[in-house]
Amino acid sequence: MVTEIRIYAEGGGDQRSGKAAVQEGFSKFLSPLKEMARERHIRWYIVACGSRQAAFDAFEIALQQHRDAFNVLLVDAEGPVSQSPWAHLQERDQWSIQGILDDHCHLMVQVMEAWIIADLEILRGFYGQGFNPNPIPGQEDVELIDKADVEQTLRQATQNTQKGEYHKIRHGPKILALVDVGKVRNRARHCDRMFTTLSNKISET
Repeated sequence: MVTEIRIYAEGGGDQRSGKAAVQEGFSKFLSPLKEMARERHIRWYIVACGSRQAAFDAFEIALQQHRDAFNVLLVDAEGPVSQSPWAHLQERDQWSIQGILDDHCHLMVQVMEAWIIADLEILRGFYGQGFNPNPIPGQEDVELIDKADVEQTLRQATQNTQKGEYHKIRHGPKILALVDVGKVRNRARHCDRMFTTLSNKISET
């Protein structure tokens, strides 16, 4: 029976303020799961770790220090994914943890910004006047959009807005907190996988 869920997420840079912003953004984005957990008296923690390597290291430590928790690693895939999450990370980053199921590993494919562009209306509302949606690919499956294209088109779409060009730490967490989770799940299967996996884990309690 799960009594605690701990999510170790990539993002926030090296500064405490950046990590706090990312933690808040993920907390709001994952709030449906958080509420489910609270209803079943399951403790819920999100830890923004900065770099992807720092997230993996923190996850690895958590496996030893929080043995009774359901520990989760959440990082950017940094490219297309054609295999299981751990297999992808083993091949790309040489990360390997023996005996830890794929349920504990979740990927933002190809980067977190793909989740952001899945909800164009929120982007439009966040940036307001000067926002140009035309550069952003209209592809239904956002996970097929190359990482570099996601980041470049976001910058192009926002460069003439009052808030200025998209910034990963200043803007990313705030937008993530606002996007429609349902839209993201419909357009990003690995995001849907995370929600489904954690919902099932919580429901087992």
